[in-house]
Amino acid sequence: MDRALDQTLDRSLTSAPIRALEDGFRAMVARSRTDPAPDCTERLDRLARLRAVVADNEERFRQAISADFGHRSAVETTIAEAMMVYSEIRHATKYLKGWMAPQRIGTALQFLPARNRLMPQPLGVVGIIAPWNYPLQLTLAPAIGAIAAGNRVIIKPSELSPHFSALLKETIAARFDATEMLVTGTEEDVAKAFAHLSFDHLVFTGSTRVGRLVAEAAGRNLTPVTLELGGKSPAIVDASADLEEAAERIAYGKLLNAGQTCIAPDYVLVPENALQSFAEKVRAQMRRMFGADPSNKDYTSIISDRHYARLEGLVADAAQRGAKILQPAKADDPNWKAHRKFPPTLILGATEAMAAMQEEIFGPVLPVLGYREPAEAIAFVNARDRPLALYWFGKDRTARDEVLARTISGGVTVNDCLFHFAQINQPMGGVGASGTGVYHGEWGFRTFSKLKPVFYRSKFNRLADLYPPYGGKIARLEKMMRFMS
Repeated sequence: MDRALDQTLDRSLTSAPIRALEDGFRAMVARSRTDPAPDCTERLDRLARLRAVVADNEERFRQAISADFGHRSAVETTIAEAMMVYSEIRHATKYLKGWMAPQRIGTALQFLPARNRLMPQPLGVVGIIAPWNYPLQLTLAPAIGAIAAGNRVIIKPSELSPHFSALLKETIAARFDATEMLVTGTEEDVAKAFAHLSFDHLVFTGSTRVGRLVAEAAGRNLTPVTLELGGKSPAIVDASADLEEAAERIAYGKLLNAGQTCIAPDYVLVPENALQSFAEKVRAQMRRMFGADPSNKDYTSIISDRHYARLEGLVADAAQRGAKILQPAKADDPNWKAHRKFPPTLILGATEAMAAMQEEIFGPVLPVLGYREPAEAIAFVNARDRPLALYWFGKDRTARDEVLARTISGGVTVNDCLFHFAQINQPMGGVGASGTGVYHGEWGFRTFSKLKPVFYRSKFNRLADLYPPYGGKIARLEKMMRFMS
């Protein structure tokens, strides 16, 4: 702990938020060492209090998140955030006692009589650097796993969600002691100092670029990390797919939260002979879902002017390089920009030279590319960083299994988008540039626990035959061990 804090500036020169962070961290670490293993009752109480934070303030959270976005669909906040938090807490509450129980592990014959057990223990203090795109769900989901595992938690919310961050800080402080759970400020110097603290585990959700910096800072303290990053998640439409069905589901997956979703389909690969037809079907579905009116309350705004300008640049670059731009609404309507809502956009005939194919889009812009043979689509995906998600659409099981076997991604949904993330019994996590580590349900409990192996030797055990002075007994024991190996 002191080693990490010594890297910060002299306290007389640091800001008040940094001093508050350091003091809170020190107090939490000290408490985690004197009270390292809260029992099941205490953990269940913390989970119940966390649920009450959300349940008692659900409308306030909806309004705060919407204020941060400029406009956030209330339905999306309820379904994609609040309901998922409730589901995580309910699942952890139901199974926590079983997760906490020591696990029976087999014992090799040569060590009998004896027994092995795997004992889950809290790591101590878990830090969470949260994103802005799903601030409630992506902040509290890892916190639920950490609390279930018996840890104490410090959360650093995103500076792009100030209304939500202030509300979370207020409501957590009202229900939790500062040595149980603490929410920091969002100041820039806090963000820089946070990852340098010697947490027992650190969770970061955000871009690959920032994830590298977080991992580098954590590595100086040998702090283990869970990185939930992003990248360019592909959707592959097979020749056997129902194009209308695929278009509807891809349109939904792309436009949820206006595309500001780390597992949103980032581009689509379609059989070359169906390229135009498929793009028109997606455009029609986009219009059916969200219409052409920028004031549509179901359609979410882009988080900031900077991100809006970035999306404009991606579309302009694609058009300049020869792509056909399809939009279900009049993009020149000034009300789009006035509401900071970006019109749903398809880039038809995207190429690798376009900026939209070189960086994660993170908005309602969908490049559509053609392929001739299934192997070509697989090769296209494999030539890039491993994505956080992959989506496959079709009815041909052989073609499906070929894609599943020959591509590597964080997770997959077949014949839909996004929903593998909602499977609480499945782990959620990336691979390579899209992240490392997992959480959700028991997977989160295990991530935030030390699974300590314990060997219990019986008094009748003959392991003392291994002790010197060596003689004939060691030869007999060696012979037995070789026989059993």
